[in-house]
Amino acid sequence: MSLEYIGLKSIQGPLIFLEGAKNVGFEEVVEIRLENNEVRHGRVVAIEGELVAIEVFEGTDGMRLKNVYTKFLGHPLTMGLSKEVLGRTFNGAGKPIDGLGPIFSKITLDLNGLPINPVSRVYPRNFIQTGVSSIDTLTTLIRGQKLPIFTSTGLTHNELAVEIVKHAKIADQESEKFCIVFAAMGVKHDVAKYFKKEFEQAHVMDRVVMFENVASDPIIERIITPRAALTTAEYLAYYEDYHVLVILTDMTAYCEALREFSSSKNEIPGRKGYPGYLYSDLSNLYERAGMIKGKKGSVTQIPILTMPNDDITHPVPDLTGYITEGQIVLDRNLKQQGVFPPISVLPSLSRLMKDGIGDKYTRKDHKILADQLFASYAKVQEVRALSQVIGEDELSGVDKTYMTFGRLFEAHFLNQGEETRRIGESLDLGWDLLSMLPKFELNRLQEQDIETYIHKDRAEQRFNIKKENKIEKILGKSV
Repeated sequence: MSLEYIGLKSIQGPLIFLEGAKNVGFEEVVEIRLENNEVRHGRVVAIEGELVAIEVFEGTDGMRLKNVYTKFLGHPLTMGLSKEVLGRTFNGAGKPIDGLGPIFSKITLDLNGLPINPVSRVYPRNFIQTGVSSIDTLTTLIRGQKLPIFTSTGLTHNELAVEIVKHAKIADQESEKFCIVFAAMGVKHDVAKYFKKEFEQAHVMDRVVMFENVASDPIIERIITPRAALTTAEYLAYYEDYHVLVILTDMTAYCEALREFSSSKNEIPGRKGYPGYLYSDLSNLYERAGMIKGKKGSVTQIPILTMPNDDITHPVPDLTGYITEGQIVLDRNLKQQGVFPPISVLPSLSRLMKDGIGDKYTRKDHKILADQLFASYAKVQEVRALSQVIGEDELSGVDKTYMTFGRLFEAHFLNQGEETRRIGESLDLGWDLLSMLPKFELNRLQEQDIETYIHKDRAEQRFNIKKENKIEKILGKSV
């Protein structure tokens, strides 16, 4: 028998406090009926004796202390799921908002997820092809990995997310089942419409499950959104055998909502006002990525987070970097040069890349190409710094070659617009770029590798460098 409690002790922001409640569980779902018969929902977030704090998903606007009827439902927040969630759009709490009716679920799962036994985890292998050369070649996304994108206000992270959704796939294995769970948190209405419009125009909506939490929605719903998205991903991966790519944008908006909610509970703040449990809260989300023994599917995460004031030491990117396996960093200077996507490859890193590339997964020359591209582009930055001091005209012939290589690398490799490239095309482009450098500068390659992959004539033709103006002649006899 379930009891219905009448009246409240107090209301604070999105929280209501009820006194005299017995046999109530933490995270238990609550049904709240107002005096006008409007029904709202919430969950228990704190219990102190018989005093219970409840967060209200729809907010507390219009609530009064009297004539409010509260019923505890005896179970945590759950979501009914089936394969029919593909192609559907939900709000942040997992309710359909696309006008196509409810989901007739086969199974109901707890939104908080279940802990994965570390022993049952499978080490991430094989890669997910995003179609973006700088990611696929230099910071490869591995199936079952969590690889965040660090961005800033005004950069083109939304456009990059759209391109990944449009073109991502499981390598060349067409028979593999692949889908995307896309969760937008705290975005503007026009941005939410942009996402859905782009997915529909690209005809990829049938493989996307979309969760929308716009800026005007309650913050409590924003806290639920990534949990609903990840629960959906886990169902598709572990019950329907899909390889699922989860894109969460923007995790900074989620953390801001968590900070506001923590403040309403009068909790002691931590660094920059965020709650002291921010690390464990983010861990609960990020660690839901992975692969499990005996299951065919996988969950891979790309959380996108904006760095306030471009500060990579801000608590949100800082803690995210500790939990995840690398990062993809977007650069404002590249964006101002018109490069899309503006990925800064030197601070970007994929720690699991080495285990998901090579002969069995991508191509046997992938690792040596990536190593040499990193080394050569790092040298470009040194030469550019030197040119700021002595001027480009005073550089040696080899240094001028690096300046040209840097411009070609950014114009042709990093800047690809909305074009999608298969992994083989990206690798071939990388070799053609390296062919513009003198062979004695390719110090990460063996002589056999240079003979096999370096083709200066092909590179000159690709980048439209005339024979009579060979790069050695242009940039100095010392080359």
